[in-house]
Amino acid sequence: MQITELKDFAIDKIEDIKARDITVLDVQQHSTITDYMIIASGTSKTHVKSIAEYLVVEAKKAEIEIIGIEGRESSEWVLVDLGDVVVHVMQEQARDFYQLEKLWN
Repeated sequence: MQITELKDFAIDKIEDIKARDITVLDVQQHSTITDYMIIASGTSKTHVKSIAEYLVVEAKKAEIEIIGIEGRESSEWVLVDLGDVVVHVMQEQARDFYQLEKLWN
């Protein structure tokens, strides 16, 4: 799967489960770790965890390699690493505090 297809796949899946305020950052010029970061919000810990878990399940179905998953226990900020695309699903409070969009822009 090409990078743009992987990015579009991740966006589609998190939209399916009602992720909010989805932002896509092209970090190719700033990072050697990944090409795109997708940042999305969930309305609660349960919603954040559900968004991330749904993305993982769908990625496995599509035979997309999952490099890692972090933050499932607290579910305030869950990171799903798909290699060329890293998805951050955060509660609003965590997103406001860490301001990843400002950090990477």
